[in-house]
Amino acid sequence: MDLHILEHRVRVLSLARRGLWLYTHPLLKLLFLPQRCRCKFFSLTETPEDYTIMLDEEGFKELPPSEFMQVADSTWLVLSVVSNGRAASGSQATGVTKIARSVIAPLAEHHVSVLMLSTYQTDFILVSAGDDGDGVPGGSGGGGWGPRCPWGWQCQPDPAPGQVRERDLPVVIHTLAGEFDIYKEESGECVPVTCDDVSNGFLKPKPAASPTLHPVQSPQTRFCVLTVAPDTLPAIATMLIDVLFYSHSPPREPGATSQDLDSITFFAFSLIEGYISIVMDAETQKRFPSDLLLTSSTGELWRMVRIGGQPLGFDECGIVAQIAEPLAAADISAYYISTFNFDHALVPEEGIAEVIQLLQQRQDSGR
Repeated sequence: MDLHILEHRVRVLSLARRGLWLYTHPLLKLLFLPQRCRCKFFSLTETPEDYTIMLDEEGFKELPPSEFMQVADSTWLVLSVVSNGRAASGSQATGVTKIARSVIAPLAEHHVSVLMLSTYQTDFILVSAGDDGDGVPGGSGGGGWGPRCPWGWQCQPDPAPGQVRERDLPVVIHTLAGEFDIYKEESGECVPVTCDDVSNGFLKPKPAASPTLHPVQSPQTRFCVLTVAPDTLPAIATMLIDVLFYSHSPPREPGATSQDLDSITFFAFSLIEGYISIVMDAETQKRFPSDLLLTSSTGELWRMVRIGGQPLGFDECGIVAQIAEPLAAADISAYYISTFNFDHALVPEEGIAEVIQLLQQRQDSGR
């Protein structure tokens, strides 16, 4: 298998629900008119607490700074596993299971924190490209360090444009070179990368301490993972606008959700390199024309496992591995979507009881 380091440099930010009105115009542009802003990587996820947006630098330019926006302190590199010349994709979500042992777990062992974004087509692994300025963490808009960062809220100066210290890239390449042929996309071309290319300054990391095992919750909501052909997106545009901008539940403070949720607000839309992926609950799906939303031939439904009792830290390692490793060992498919405050795994509905049991056993053994 090949590991591709994509050209995208991605920003991760939280948009307060009460400030959504300020961003309606640029979000509509990113959702439906990406060619007007040259954005090739865009993901918007609604949770009870906020909206998490992951987007490349071209898309980030579209968002005005405000008190409602909090930006993570790093720019993120995007990795994708490619098998037989094609990104891992298909009608069933097996990406996280396939790559758990060979990518996520080794990176966690070497102190590399990751974010995950599973889509209908493939899985993307985001690793920190370092800070945005001269060694000073920071972000644009309302401040650099959000609640997911363990040091709390803190404002930092805006970074000098174009400066990226690719902090974790040497570790990623040295850790995974034995398992993958690694390529880096440059100007649309895939260029082979070897350990020798990134040896300067590389220090072999010490073994990581045992990661914190975060509590998990499993709401009763059933979800669908869907796609839509780009040329039919206009046909569902008004319904998407209604769901994203006008069908709000009351916002919740991060960490304020109960341990046993009956239901959860969650909607994810991504438009990456022209491919659309949507995650919505089964009740919301009924509002859309059934002939335009495409899913797997089995039409299976998914249940959520939500990770974190309190907001997680961006620099914390092993959060994705906490879920991915035991599911991989049990050969259970999963989608995995990281957000600004919490992480979310979607597993087949018929397997949720086994998943909860596996994770509970892991929790008990870690005490």
